[in-house]
Amino acid sequence: MSTINSPAPVTQRDAAAPRPAWQVLLVRPETMTFVLLVLGIVVASQLSEFFLDINYILRSFTLSAEFAIAALVLTMVIISGEIDLSPAANMALSACLFAYAQQAGIPMPVAILIGLGAGLAMGALNGLMVIGLQLPSIIVTIGTLTLYRGLAQVIAGDKSIRVPEWFIGINNVLVLGIPVPVLIFVALSIVLGLVLGTTIFGRQIYLVGTNETAALHAGVRSKRIKMILFLLMGFTSAVAGLMTASRLGSVRYDLGLGGELQMVLMAMLGGTYIFGGRGTILGTFLASWLLVIVTSGMIVANWLPAYQLCVLGVLLIVSIIATNFIYSRTER
Repeated sequence: MSTINSPAPVTQRDAAAPRPAWQVLLVRPETMTFVLLVLGIVVASQLSEFFLDINYILRSFTLSAEFAIAALVLTMVIISGEIDLSPAANMALSACLFAYAQQAGIPMPVAILIGLGAGLAMGALNGLMVIGLQLPSIIVTIGTLTLYRGLAQVIAGDKSIRVPEWFIGINNVLVLGIPVPVLIFVALSIVLGLVLGTTIFGRQIYLVGTNETAALHAGVRSKRIKMILFLLMGFTSAVAGLMTASRLGSVRYDLGLGGELQMVLMAMLGGTYIFGGRGTILGTFLASWLLVIVTSGMIVANWLPAYQLCVLGVLLIVSIIATNFIYSRTER
């Protein structure tokens, strides 16, 4: 029997042959974020010839650096299968407690510890309700968001609380020409990227977010991992709150108001899967810069704040749809 025209049998090795590198790169969510970042720079540069000034971009980034720093940790929380919508309110309450303490005559180092400790306690409260009481994290953190913001208003009222002059201006401190908040963001991105991508703890976060039952059978302590992430989220939010107080020179109860949208947008736009199990620090890093470029471009174009908010909302919806599409194509 002639076998000249017969198709060659498909072996298991052929079926499992790796795809070309360009195909793998193309389906990664970070690629979409990078393309949008380049496109945003090109469009914004057409709006103003001064936009490409690196110093202007760095100064613009300091306005949202605190949100970007918190978004890095939020990315890890979402990858683990949970979500935290209270970091911005945590920032406000931590900063109010810090400012109130130092205004009451408490030594500055102690006041700073009070602010950081409050953030850690708020993270622990979120974790205890989500992990200990098995409540949905989105419901819990919506509740604590309101609680923390309300407590901040009780402490500060409708007035601003000034901070000492020497504490003001972290965004104006330069190291090699780069503002300190930008350096902190870059350094934290590198550290968390290495933790998430190269350590056992990082792989366990992915496993917990992908299938918590399988993770438990594999001996992964999912509750401990999630508690660590909620504590880290609370502490990082407090640090971001103190940085905001330093940048603004005063503290109000509405500090960071609306920051939840920007943090979630940075994570989602960077390709973090809303249902957990997938995402990278690199994606959030690129998305943070993309958001700064887009926001700065709209400011240069004299867009009203209401229009800017609409654009951010559309970006969030598009990023979630695109991420779901990319991951569904990848699984096929």
